[in-house]
Amino acid sequence: MFSSIIVLVLVILFVFLFFNQLKFGKLPKGERLEKIKLSPNYNNGAFQNLSDTPDLTEGATIPSIMYDIIFKKNNRNTPKDLIPSLKTNLHQLDKNEDILVWFGHSSYFMQIDGKRYLVDPVLCGYASPFSFSTRAFNGSNIYTAEDIPDIDFLIITHDHWDHLDYDTIKKIKSKVGLIICGLGIGQHFEHWGYDMNKVIEKDWNEEVLLENNIVIYTTPARHFSGRTFTRNKALWTSFVLKTSNFKIFIGGDSGYDYHFAEIGKKFGEFDLAILENGQYNKSWKHIHLMPNEIAKAAKDLNTKQLLAIHNSKFSLSNHDWDEPLNSISEKCEEENIKLLTPMIGEKVLLNNSNQQFSKWWKDIN
Repeated sequence: MFSSIIVLVLVILFVFLFFNQLKFGKLPKGERLEKIKLSPNYNNGAFQNLSDTPDLTEGATIPSIMYDIIFKKNNRNTPKDLIPSLKTNLHQLDKNEDILVWFGHSSYFMQIDGKRYLVDPVLCGYASPFSFSTRAFNGSNIYTAEDIPDIDFLIITHDHWDHLDYDTIKKIKSKVGLIICGLGIGQHFEHWGYDMNKVIEKDWNEEVLLENNIVIYTTPARHFSGRTFTRNKALWTSFVLKTSNFKIFIGGDSGYDYHFAEIGKKFGEFDLAILENGQYNKSWKHIHLMPNEIAKAAKDLNTKQLLAIHNSKFSLSNHDWDEPLNSISEKCEEENIKLLTPMIGEKVLLNNSNQQFSKWWKDIN
């Protein structure tokens, strides 16, 4: 009996110490929490989506999902070959270049009108609390925090591990100007030692007025948040970036809903829409875009060009690793949507609508 109690106490102590590591961040509290409670999108102690959004599709269960993950893992879930890449030196960029550089999955860098933006940087090589799990595909993790130059604006769509990485955030701390994120996300940055004067937290349908006529609008998404078992205490969001010369939709993670069409009507034609494309599953179809919904969302947004991300670096679902790119490229050809398919690290020239990209994933097993 005494031995059992000792074991139980040790287990509880281990769990407590593990979940109190810095990387887990902190839940909102104090004045931040009181502000959150005033949000029209916060109810019953948590943020809510615009439409009813069950965690799992009707009929799906946690045991059935775990069974599929463990026993039905696809042998093409992870590429056998090296992911190809082109490493652009971000420190040596011409300030006059308007470009985007994708780092794989949902992390990317933009330089527009001389200002530098970094979105959802995860450069540690894994997308999990555990360094041994959800590892980056071979060849996909060519960028590190040291490769990142000084950043004017760091944009965080939500606090999931594959979008907000403590290790990266810690290492780029001295390089970051302003941080723009949803309500509650700032608690993580405060816990990680960031100057709160540099953190701008917003609710949906608000705007951030910046220098050089730059405006960042916060817009809805259909997803959830949380770095532990506690969900939806911080807000997930999409963004509209408007500069003197460009209008870009920064999608973050989202299931399909009417908000795409509303954003398209409100902001008009986009020069580029960046939407998630991958890690979907019929068991959680409400919180990620399914293959037949990505082009539909792009058309709702009325965008000239589409960059489909959330793929080619981490495996968070059981589909073939290249299925998202195969599916969206075929659909965009059918729908006459201009799809950008850069390799990791390859420059996307935002001023060049005639730039062509290869279907690089076609030659990889």
